[in-house]
Amino acid sequence: MTRIVAVHGALAPHRRTQSEITDMVARTCLPEGTDRRVLDRLHRSAQVSSRHMTLPLERYGELDGFGASNDVFIAAATDLGAKAVRGALHTAGLSAADVDLLIFTSVTGIATPSIDARLAGRLGLRPDVKRLPLFGLGCAGGAAGLARMHDYLLGRPGHVAVLLSVELCSLTFQRNDASMANLVATGLFGDGAAAVVACGANRPGRPGRTGRTDETSGPTIVDTRSHLYPDTGRVMGWDIKDSGFQVVLDPRVPDVVRRYLADDVEGFLGDHGLKPKDVTAWVCHPGGPKVLQAVTEALDLPDDALDVTWRHLADVGNLSSSSVLHVLRDTLAERRPPPGTPGVLLAMGPGFACELVLLRW
Repeated sequence: MTRIVAVHGALAPHRRTQSEITDMVARTCLPEGTDRRVLDRLHRSAQVSSRHMTLPLERYGELDGFGASNDVFIAAATDLGAKAVRGALHTAGLSAADVDLLIFTSVTGIATPSIDARLAGRLGLRPDVKRLPLFGLGCAGGAAGLARMHDYLLGRPGHVAVLLSVELCSLTFQRNDASMANLVATGLFGDGAAAVVACGANRPGRPGRTGRTDETSGPTIVDTRSHLYPDTGRVMGWDIKDSGFQVVLDPRVPDVVRRYLADDVEGFLGDHGLKPKDVTAWVCHPGGPKVLQAVTEALDLPDDALDVTWRHLADVGNLSSSSVLHVLRDTLAERRPPPGTPGVLLAMGPGFACELVLLRW
């Protein structure tokens, strides 16, 4: 099985309170003289207290079109991604030369050469490193990236793989767009990155900074599952405009979760002789308050089962694909389950789709 040996999160440099961000959105998204009470209500209901932003708030009104925003994405994603990968490798006690595969996922900017290619020389990766850039998975990208890393390491059990997620969501906020979807997104999403280092079964444990192997460094990945839901293509995603990525966010998302998630999770666990009550930790993406409530109801979870996720949402908002990896890091640091017990990491995103990862702590 694949062993996760390090998880490292990084956040964009400018931390701002929710009220400061709401004021910026009012200036840049609402027509002059518009009553902002709807905006204020939506941002309060997101239950986010602060977020990290790539740019100073006054700069967002100056971004002129998709090209300008994407240029900022490329530069900032490269810097933040390098920070996340270096931190994860340091924690794992490995060097850049040890990495055999680098997976990169993002849905908030595009680049060719891709961000992973731009990082290779900067980080000191080997010239023969394998790369897998993923785009379009949205909030599910962190979970899907872990699944694809696991697939690779099953076939290359002596290798080391790194998953990097960078999401600079603030660069997708649409100026002069007072649509409900844009106002909801501007109240929920923040900027951050996360990197995960994993080893195949023939390279178990973590050769920590002292050179010793630490078998308790992280969980193993036992299995993964993906599920695309029918007739949900317009539930979540982007419309690509001259101004950039215009969010598609249907209020039916919690209803889709309630309809499908329980059967997915119960079937997935059942294939391993498990039930939801056997799971000792749920590592869940913070899709927003209504989505988290739907997950709790659909799976009949205890009131405190998603506490780590709720705290992450309040502290930094929704970081799209990076968030579930931050929640994994915080679970290991603050609420590590008993060794040998099962865990489930889950996230949902455009498609509309669910990604499940079965862990053994």
